[in-house]
Amino acid sequence: MRKIIEGTGVLVFLVGVSGTIDHLWYQPFLGVVLNSFNRFVVPNVGPLQEHALFANLAVAVLGAALVLAAGALATRRR
Repeated sequence: MRKIIEGTGVLVFLVGVSGTIDHLWYQPFLGVVLNSFNRFVVPNVGPLQEHALFANLAVAVLGAALVLAAGALATRRR
């Protein structure tokens, strides 16, 4: 279970960072997958449209928190 949470956290982190890069510049790598939040969610949610950079950074922080939480749970169980 820990590996699934870590993998999800890494993917969410990459989506956030890729969306941030795409918002500031252009992201040519795996754009459909990694920029899904930036291209499909942000334009359709009013408050996120105004703060797209902050929203993408928040997704990256959420992904990092998932990875750190999974690591903390693993060390607590040992």
